[in-house]
Parts: sequence; structure tokens; C-alpha cells
Amino acid sequence: MALLILFGSFALLLLIGTPIAFCLGVASFATILYMGLPPLVVFQQLNSGMSVFTLLAIPFFIYAGDLMVRGGIAQRIVAFAGSLVGHLRGGLGQVNIAASTLFGGISGSAVAEAAAVGGLMIPQMKARGYGADYAVNITSMAALIALLLPPSHNMIIYSISAGGKISIADLFTAGILPGLLLAVTLMLTAYFVARKRGYPTEAFPGFRVVAHLAAVAIPGLLLIIIIFGGVRSGIFTATESSCIAVIYALLVTLMVYRTMSWKEFVHATLGAVRTTSMVLVIIGTAAAFSWLMAYLRVPAQLIDWLNTVSQDPLTILLLLNVLMLLLGTFMDMGPMIIITTPIFLPVAQAYGIDPVHFGVIMILNLGIGLNTPPVGAVQFVACAVGKISVWQAMRSIWPFYFAGIAVLGLVTYVPQISLWLPNLFKGG
Repeated sequence: MALLILFGSFALLLLIGTPIAFCLGVASFATILYMGLPPLVVFQQLNSGMSVFTLLAIPFFIYAGDLMVRGGIAQRIVAFAGSLVGHLRGGLGQVNIAASTLFGGISGSAVAEAAAVGGLMIPQMKARGYGADYAVNITSMAALIALLLPPSHNMIIYSISAGGKISIADLFTAGILPGLLLAVTLMLTAYFVARKRGYPTEAFPGFRVVAHLAAVAIPGLLLIIIIFGGVRSGIFTATESSCIAVIYALLVTLMVYRTMSWKEFVHATLGAVRTTSMVLVIIGTAAAFSWLMAYLRVPAQLIDWLNTVSQDPLTILLLLNVLMLLLGTFMDMGPMIIITTPIFLPVAQAYGIDPVHFGVIMILNLGIGLNTPPVGAVQFVACAVGKISVWQAMRSIWPFYFAGIAVLGLVTYVPQISLWLPNLFKGG
């Protein structure tokens, strides 16, 4: 009965449009009251969920991303990407994906990437004769690349949700090849769709222009090396790297590009504060929800049920992927990671699946959910920028959606795509 109250009240509140943090908190509180436990337990778990030191990395990475968008770094990255791939079929679509890949290694946020790159690219694509749905679909799917490349906020949340026992450096490293594989697959898909629709290519600007735009973009792109290199080498932790990212972003935008005005600085600061407060409240209430699931032995019950279905790890991975894809259509990514990691990770480990590998599977899987109604945050942002309805985008997104599913299948069943680089660094 306690499980029915926990999940039933959560589902009911979610269906009537209650903010996710309140869904988690109220469902946890109602269940605690039914079980006769002290209500103080909810607040203790909420406080402990938000008091994890590693969580400090999230607001600082969010802040660094906001500073880079408002300080002009995104525009320079887009210009550099355009010089590299704009001459391919569907030129501006290819530029969109390449820019998302480069910017994703700086922002770490799919929503921020959809807003930043989409805000620059979608109007240009529409003005040059590309379909609005094509521009929006490329933007929303390419934004998922940021979830896999360091400094992915969601990788940090996954590590914390797993009890802090999984190396963030390993997770950052494990996401690189899957992220690049997703980028290449989306570029191929964009090429074939553009060819079918007869979209134009852009003229190649020449190697001198490419070199100039690369030099202009280098100060921003160096942040990727600073974040990843520092964390991977052990020079500083993920939390320390996030602070360095903020300082570096301020120095680049104020002293190198000189594009950060006081007004933009205030907007970036306030935006980061708002986003951080929402994220931390969700993390806190989700921690109470997760504690209750562990107390009620939900992971153990799920393992017992899966054992009755199959004991083949490949089949179990398929079932977990289907479950996460379905759940990802109804909930945002951060809460989903916090809620499902304590359930699904023990199941995966019980069948011999590496926790780093499973983390990459979960991030990519739930990322696809960000592009799927009714709670597709990335798709909503891209549609808002492109000024079209979600229904218009969904009618033609399927080639890109299937490309994402194909990459998910490869990442799921070829573990070395995720594990080769972490093992390489450990071996070194």
C-alpha cells in the first residue's frame, strides 16, 4: 500500500500539472505519514540531498555557460563551425550540429545549447530557405550531444545519485566517443534529409578564413581542454574545475573579447541563480523520494521481477532502455536520474553491467526523452525559437529520432564505445 501511495500520489500530481519538485515532496510526505514514520525524515533527506559538496559544480557550470552565451563565445564557435562544414549538403544544418558539438563541450547543458545555438542558427536557416521544422529538429537533437560531453551536469547528478562512488572523471571521459558518434550520425541524417528536400550548400570560405575564425574561437574552445584535462589528470576536482570555468569565462568575455556588458553580466548571474535554485530543490525532494524507494525495497523487487522475465544481460538492458524511454517522455531529465538511478543501477550491476557504461546509457536514453512530448524541454525551447508548434516538429523529426535510437543501441550493446577511453586513461 505504501508503494501505491508513493507512486500514485506522484503520478496524480504530475498529471494535473504540479511542478515536479512539489510532486516529489508531497508524495514522499504522504507516504511517510501513512507509514507512521516521523515527518522530520522527509526534511532530513531533503537537506542531506542538497548538502553534497560535489553539487557545487552544477551551479558554477551553469553560471559559466550563461556567461559564455551572453559574452559572445557561442557566436564565435558557430562562425568557426560554419567555416568547417558549411560547404556540405544542407550546409547550415551541418553547421548547427558542428556548433552544438563544440559548444556542448563548454556548456554541458542541452537546454542552454538549444537556446544558444538555436537562437543563432534557426533564424538564419529559415531566412535561407530551410524548412522551420528541419531547423528545429536538427537543433533539438544536436543539443543532446552536450549531455554526453564534459562538463555534463547530468553526469555529475548521476554520480551523486549513485552514492558518489562513480568517478566523475571516468563519466566525463566515457561520454566523449558516444557524443561524437551521435554528432556524426546526426550529420549523416541531416545530409540525406537535406538532399531529399533539395536544400543548398554554402560556399567554402577558404583556408585563410577558416584559420582566422579558428584563432578567434580558440580562447573559448580552450575551456574544453582546461575542464577535461584538469579533471582527468587529477589537477583539480569537478567542483574546482567549475569555479575555474567561471573565472576563465569572465576573463575571456571581459578582457579578450570585451563583449560582456554590465547588463549582460547581471542577466547571466540572475539566470544562473534561478536555474540553480530550481535544480537544488528538485534534487532535495528527489533525495527523499529515492530514500523511500530504497526503504521499501523497490530495487530488490524489480530485480526479482526481471529474474522471472530473463537472466540474459542483453535482454535486461533492452528492458531497462524501454522503461527509461517511456519514463523519459513524462519527466524531466534531472529528477529522472535521481529517482531511477537507485532503482536501475543495482539491477544493472546485478547483471554485470559496468556502472560507468550504464551511466552513459542512462544519460543518452533520458536525453532522447527531452525531445519527446509531453515533457520535452529541449524540443519546447527549439520550437519556441523556431516559432512552430511541437506537432509540426514531431511530424518530421523521425529520421533524427531514429538516428538517436540507433546510437543508443550501439552504445548499449558495444560497451567499449563508452569504456575504451576511461580504460585507456587508467592504463596510462
